[in-house]
Amino acid sequence: MTLQVLVATMHQTDHSLLEKMNIQSDAIVVNQCNRNEVERFMYNGHQILWMSLNERGIGLSRNTALMRATADIVLFADEDVAYRDGYAQVIESAFENNQNADMLLFDLEAIGDVKNPEKPYAFRRVKWYNSMHYGAVHFACKRERLFAKSLSYNLLFGGGAKYSCGEDSIFLAGILKAGLKVWTIPGHIGTVTHGDSTWFNGYTDKYFYDKGVLMGTIFGVTAYPLVIALFLKNKGQTKDYGLKKAIERAFEGIKQR
Repeated sequence: MTLQVLVATMHQTDHSLLEKMNIQSDAIVVNQCNRNEVERFMYNGHQILWMSLNERGIGLSRNTALMRATADIVLFADEDVAYRDGYAQVIESAFENNQNADMLLFDLEAIGDVKNPEKPYAFRRVKWYNSMHYGAVHFACKRERLFAKSLSYNLLFGGGAKYSCGEDSIFLAGILKAGLKVWTIPGHIGTVTHGDSTWFNGYTDKYFYDKGVLMGTIFGVTAYPLVIALFLKNKGQTKDYGLKKAIERAFEGIKQR
């Protein structure tokens, strides 16, 4: 069983990111910047495909790496991840011990400005109702299962795209709708540093509209009651904007889908 890390990053001027992330497996790095250059080289005995591309969009970056992946397992990553020694063996062993799994979600220790720390992962099945809060850096997938179901990232969502966020939730929702089996795995495989968001600019008109588009994309017409329940549960988000106004704006977003 083989593993490739698929790294999405921006404006790298050298290859020092590999050391910073403690890469100990094959990897594909998509470096969105202002030039076009493709490099292939060995790093500590591992094959690296480093693509510097003059383009933007996190979904595009993920797809660019995914479509060139060749390993049995692909692990999605961002530049703010640092892996622990032996992570590749941990991931490979987890798939060997859970052969029915098409995708496993691995925990990372969050450091930095963590406003809502999550509980450590337990071993549990991921379903549609508990799938909305996982980010791509937790995703490890069997590559051939993704390809067999024609699964990829939606290019309309995420940093650099039309709608500001939600690309990971849509990707995971598509995996679940396709019937693939997903579990979370206990134990940390590394750390992820939380800094300033690249897309969140407060609970604005666009935030609530984009949230509606996202919910509509994933849940269709059932998004209407789900949006109401979501905003009632998280009243702090609508305190300044207004609950009724936020729901109406999100409904406008749902109608676009």
